[in-house]
Amino acid sequence: MSSGQNLKKEEHNGRYANTGYGPQMSVLDIGLTDKVAVIEPDKAFWALVEKEAIHEALAGSLVENLKEQGESFQEEMDYLRFGLKPSAAYLNPTEQCNFNCTYCYLPENMRKEGKTMTEEELSTVLEKLQHYFNEILPKGSKPQIILHGSEPMLARDQVFACIKKFHDKFHFGIQSNATLLDDEAISFLMDHHVGIGISLDGPSPEIADRTRKNWQDNGAFNKVVDVMEKLSDYPAFNVITTVTSENVHTLPEMVDFYYDHGVSVVMFNPVRCTQKGGQEIKPDNALMSEHFCMALDRTYELYEKTGRKLVIANFANVLAGIAGPTGRRLMCDISPCGGGRCFFAVSANGDVFPCSEFIGFSEFSGGNLLQEDIGSILKTQPFKDVTTRKVENIVPCANCVIRHYCGAPCPAEIKMVSGDLNAPSPYCEFYEEQVRYAFRVIAKGREQAYLWDGWDEETEMTFNCIR
Repeated sequence: MSSGQNLKKEEHNGRYANTGYGPQMSVLDIGLTDKVAVIEPDKAFWALVEKEAIHEALAGSLVENLKEQGESFQEEMDYLRFGLKPSAAYLNPTEQCNFNCTYCYLPENMRKEGKTMTEEELSTVLEKLQHYFNEILPKGSKPQIILHGSEPMLARDQVFACIKKFHDKFHFGIQSNATLLDDEAISFLMDHHVGIGISLDGPSPEIADRTRKNWQDNGAFNKVVDVMEKLSDYPAFNVITTVTSENVHTLPEMVDFYYDHGVSVVMFNPVRCTQKGGQEIKPDNALMSEHFCMALDRTYELYEKTGRKLVIANFANVLAGIAGPTGRRLMCDISPCGGGRCFFAVSANGDVFPCSEFIGFSEFSGGNLLQEDIGSILKTQPFKDVTTRKVENIVPCANCVIRHYCGAPCPAEIKMVSGDLNAPSPYCEFYEEQVRYAFRVIAKGREQAYLWDGWDEETEMTFNCIR
């Protein structure tokens, strides 16, 4: 029976456990026999604690630490979630593609018969983007333009002409299926310091060509490997493997394959379910977790043996986001995600979307860049729907202890799977295991093996608590 007393905070001497007065600490089992993670999820504050010391930590020591620096942690997290301005654009110079990949996020009719920009149109778009970024970013900043697809190399002449014209205004990147990257194209892109990403989905043609194939149902494994070998020493090069039910079991083997071919950075991205093709070959979450973690184990074994890294960038981003939230390089695993907030996408007809994943869905266009002001487009309802999507409004994510290490991505995928932006990810269990693995890496002091060189120079340690 309550006595009805109205106790003031100061009567507790500032030491609160989970009483409702103070920070709500939660314990996360990270799969180690001796340590757990203790997390205050709102601030993404965490500590690794010996299991026998949990009661002592929760009784006040961690609360005191959090009280001392909690405000700065909250400011950092709020800025990361709500204070950033767009600094990049994904630009599709053409809707067409010479490939018909099983899981493509763009509709088939668009890839077959869609629009391709003229050089004049592409130049106009880049001029408008330049003007917009000059207005919102600090003087001297160089925004990013990622030439994306469909297949941007189908607009090679227009793309290369505009890279020449604007190379001192933007950091350019290009994402290609690699089939049209001949020696002349590779030389041009390298000479202009363009970031190059290509895609490969298996360590053999029998696996890789199942999902990545042209309109005649033929793959291009050998061509892609040839391009990969030519680019392996190029610092601004990476390979994306889209993980599906067709190749999930090969992830550890893919690590060895990429390592043997001199690749330094890869992404093992779970297939997005924005179209029916992706939904049909989504890997089981348990299998995805198992083989993804086995692949991470293998990168560490190779690093220990040779001292050379193979960075799995999507995991490295999660790890960096835990070690220091502002160390993230990708903005998918936080809410609101980066779509419409840190970057946006421009289709070949000039329509502007929060993210490339939305391009196949006209209702998410905020307007046309060739006809309207970019700043106004970014304030439209389709953009607001994405940029205000927070895990705090999603069940069960609102009560999840790792909600700011995951972010319940990807809104485009979730919308198409569930019909509602405010729903959990179909990869929820996989993301959870990825975070557990990241905490194990930190507990063992192995961050350097999994993160890009210089990552610790990009972050500032404000608190260190491994008990």
